[in-house]
Amino acid sequence: MTEGLNPLFNESGISDGAAGASKRLTVLSGPSGVGKSTVVREIRRRHPEVWLSVSVTTRRPRPGETDGVEYHFVDDARFDRLVEADDLLEWAEFAGNRYGTPRGPVESHLRAGQPVLLEIDLQGARQVRGTMPDALLVFLAPPSWEELVRRLTGRGTEAPEVVRRRLDAARVELAAEKEFDMTLVNTSVREVCDDLLALMVAPSV
Repeated sequence: MTEGLNPLFNESGISDGAAGASKRLTVLSGPSGVGKSTVVREIRRRHPEVWLSVSVTTRRPRPGETDGVEYHFVDDARFDRLVEADDLLEWAEFAGNRYGTPRGPVESHLRAGQPVLLEIDLQGARQVRGTMPDALLVFLAPPSWEELVRRLTGRGTEAPEVVRRRLDAARVELAAEKEFDMTLVNTSVREVCDDLLALMVAPSV
């Protein structure tokens, strides 16, 4: 790992009780507004044995966000060092900011047999498929296109142009569903969490 990144990127928090779990890495992806963050929060609440990777980003923290919880917040120079040292499993740029998954903690938890979950975008999922072909890629789909539009436009927190870009991106992301190993339709957060956990701990084929 790059010097100076400890302890943020080397903390394991691995529990002994997870030693018998599958070593599979699971990637959750899907269009903006489909409910990925809600599913991840519910997984975190109900299944603390699942380790959720915390991304690193150059984006500035929003009110209420805590470094190391929602994201590891870094500047551009530090992000550059992570990329140069191959310390990121995947990374992408979105809306002028960069986001990436620290490699070290993911590999450490997988070696310990702990289920690992990444919530990342389509570009990141494709990168993980290239670097870790045994990963399980799960696509979270909306019940319908109309429901996804309702969720995106109903936020009321973004300018119309931003919403339009998100809808355009969502069409591209939905078209990539066939690239994933499994699709879960988000009609019920609880059911999606149960199905996702079952996939994570199932023996790898």
